[in-house]
Amino acid sequence: MTPTLFRAGAFLKNLSGWRRLGAALGAGSVSALGFAPFNMFPLLLLAFAVLVLLLDGVSVEKNRMRKSAATGWAFGFGQFLVGMHWIFYPFLVDPLQHAWQIPLVVLLFPGGLALFSTIACAASMLVWKDGPARIFIFSIFYAVAEWLRGHVLTGLPWNLPAYAWGASLSVLQSTALIGAYGLTFLTTLFGASLGELLIGPRRWFLPAIMTVLFVMISIAGEVRLYSSPTIYVPAVRLRVVQPNIPQDEKYRRELLQRNWDRLVDLSTKPAGVSPTVIIWPEAAPPVLLQRSQGALEQIAVLTGPNRVLITGNQRMSVSNAGDRLFYNSLYIFGHGGQLLSTYDKFHLVPFGEYLPIEEILRKIGITRLVGFPGSFAAGDGPHTYKVPGAPDVGPLICYEILFPGAVVGEERPDWLVNVTDDSWFGPWAGPRQHLLAARVRAIEEGLPVVRSANTGVSAVIDPLGRTIAELGLGETGELDSALPRAVAMPAYARYGDACFVVLLLIGAGLSSWLARKLRSSLRSL
Repeated sequence: MTPTLFRAGAFLKNLSGWRRLGAALGAGSVSALGFAPFNMFPLLLLAFAVLVLLLDGVSVEKNRMRKSAATGWAFGFGQFLVGMHWIFYPFLVDPLQHAWQIPLVVLLFPGGLALFSTIACAASMLVWKDGPARIFIFSIFYAVAEWLRGHVLTGLPWNLPAYAWGASLSVLQSTALIGAYGLTFLTTLFGASLGELLIGPRRWFLPAIMTVLFVMISIAGEVRLYSSPTIYVPAVRLRVVQPNIPQDEKYRRELLQRNWDRLVDLSTKPAGVSPTVIIWPEAAPPVLLQRSQGALEQIAVLTGPNRVLITGNQRMSVSNAGDRLFYNSLYIFGHGGQLLSTYDKFHLVPFGEYLPIEEILRKIGITRLVGFPGSFAAGDGPHTYKVPGAPDVGPLICYEILFPGAVVGEERPDWLVNVTDDSWFGPWAGPRQHLLAARVRAIEEGLPVVRSANTGVSAVIDPLGRTIAELGLGETGELDSALPRAVAMPAYARYGDACFVVLLLIGAGLSSWLARKLRSSLRSL
């Protein structure tokens, strides 16, 4: 078995040209199976090992910067092409207007995201060292590139390597301390270290250390889960509504009344214990509530003397210049339908809710996917709001839940509500990946997350990421649950990515020490 591994490692290192790029593309594509809904995390780890061996081959060639950049791009392209294949679904909602853009999206979307793995691999080659030092070098640059992917041009931290541990809630508990980016670094380091096993004998030490580390992380996570049972807030009963209305039926004039009636019927369906807080998904009402007196009157009846309604809805305002501004918003209606609070989404989706360089793109026929005139306006960041008869809430709309360290405002809420319409993300992988990100945010912040999704997956998640109740994809119904209580503020919620930076510094120190040790050993020969 061992000689076979060594031959496989030598084969990968000796690849060149299009064969190397093909291997990188294949490794990246296979790595995507480590994410939801497959959750085959060993494949992501092995893919990183393959990538390191391919870069080993590059390191001894001419033009190694250019070749390492191409190798990193091929790896990233494969990973995002497969892992985020659902990206073309939004373009099929209105195929006559947008379907022609699908070939461009299939190439440009994963190709653009792959630029971050391109940067990571090229930067690694600047300081590439023989021996285990290069494992730390690669992992540091790759983790930094993933952090940049979550921040540059509004960011898209979808399918971070940390999320490969979706099959292990115990390992995900580590994000309460080091966050998703810290776990991304350790995951990359673990996977890259496995490349050592394919090089030759006596290279098992670093992989063994990383295996022991993750066993310890898992054990600590199990202890945390066992010692922290879910505790519920008394006297708060949630009803999460999942109307399951296809995106292309939401605003068809002949279906507006049906869609509205479904929301109301699911909200008023008899239950053993009457709900005190009802939650509808993103953009759930098929009308602008601020312009629909009839809908507001029904909300007044629905809330009555002792209920609260939280719902997504578009909102329109007029600027001082007389221009109409649209917002993707969330309303909190108190008892008797009184409008208590309005929250405007602040993290807008490029090409979905606004067009970068809009004037130029419109000239070549590219328009937003959401059919409102002009781009949506952005809100002013996360906020915390009072809710009668319930703890203070922090609303997040759709993919705002993706961003580590950016989901809570200055005032810490007691729970997060995430209203979303994941029908944009397709009928399978996308919604599951989105749900996992919400679970990790719950662990990082120590806050329960209540998720209302139009077509699923709606869920009630406790502050340790456990799913208390769930409505699956494509189901129509309501989810009745108690509200989990928040836990004490975790270290990540207090200090953000500080622990991630510490891990990078430790990695850099170990890389430097290992490089010096290798040089000393070579001199003594």
